[in-house]
Amino acid sequence: MRTGVATVPLDYGRCPCWLFERMKRLGRGITLAIVEEFGPEEFLKRLSDPVWFQSLGCVLGFDWNSSGLTVTTLGALKVGIFDIQDRLGVYVCGGKRVSRETPKEIEAYGISRGFNFAPNLIYASKIAAKIDSALIQDKYQIYQHNFLFTKSGNWAVIQQGMNTENQTARRYHWLSSTLQQIKNKPDFIEEPHSGIISDVKVNPLNLTAKESDENRDISVGLVKEEPKKFLKDLNLIQTKRAKNLTLMELPNKEFYWHPVIDEFSFISRPRSTWTAEEKFDLKRLEKTIFAANAENPKNFEQLLALKGVGLRTIRALSLVSELIYGAKPSYKDPARYSFAHGGKDGAPYFPKPEEMDLTIRLLEKGIQMSKISLSEKNKAQKRLKSAIS
Repeated sequence: MRTGVATVPLDYGRCPCWLFERMKRLGRGITLAIVEEFGPEEFLKRLSDPVWFQSLGCVLGFDWNSSGLTVTTLGALKVGIFDIQDRLGVYVCGGKRVSRETPKEIEAYGISRGFNFAPNLIYASKIAAKIDSALIQDKYQIYQHNFLFTKSGNWAVIQQGMNTENQTARRYHWLSSTLQQIKNKPDFIEEPHSGIISDVKVNPLNLTAKESDENRDISVGLVKEEPKKFLKDLNLIQTKRAKNLTLMELPNKEFYWHPVIDEFSFISRPRSTWTAEEKFDLKRLEKTIFAANAENPKNFEQLLALKGVGLRTIRALSLVSELIYGAKPSYKDPARYSFAHGGKDGAPYFPKPEEMDLTIRLLEKGIQMSKISLSEKNKAQKRLKSAIS
């Protein structure tokens, strides 16, 4: 997975109008420069790089370490290129307050521009949002979702979640061209991100990891073949009788301790016993599971896409798959360090001067093409030099 990490504290403020107006015009110029030089697909690719996106927000003039950088930068791009989007071949949908309206915006573009691939884009938007809220259970609640696409049907997703407990934000990046292909269809489930950027490392339930494959397969099997047994096992886990259940009574006879104590709320007892504090609403879960069973999902992605199947349903299935069947999921945080142009120590690769020079030239060209005053251009140039020095 190509991922990045940066300090992104949660910010509760509004971008002043004077700043947003200049970000809009500067963003328009940079977008024009990239699209004219390399085309719209390259523009999506660059936005899908979390470090490059962070750098873009800094050049535009927003706080370098603020969660508001994501929302404001994308808002400025959406407004800034709106009247030239057909010329550019790039369309921006969604936002902070209109995240749930994203499918409607995509549909509207599909009708007005005759994009017959619009239904596929709507599905990509919905499934990406669901994956980052239900399959990566890291306590970051998604509150902002932007979907960008081109005339050729390629797309990118940039969405952000907040954690009010530690006052930080986490940003998730997707790019359609980097998704793995299974039988000529994109795989949305296994390590689909082009980048995840965060300051705080956690131990989430990560069902997008390759290591979670068995856990996902058993979860689907429980829904398709043994829904009654699944509910019985889950009830067993959270009943009073389970408080004194020893390892010898478990079918797999092996105890897997969840490192995410807050996620599953397990209390450490003597190693031969365990107890579950968290209670699932079994009646509500039963309706969801049997409704899913009636749909007969062929794989985990189809299961996740079903209405009503969300964080808690996935969590319960994963829990039973692990404790009863021994299929341990991944608890590794998918957020990792990355660099826009490599690192001096060769991780992930040594910097290439020609790539760095090209990036600088493009940003400089974008600054010059933007319709802002000479003094504002000089300030933007200084910010760029500060970022690369």
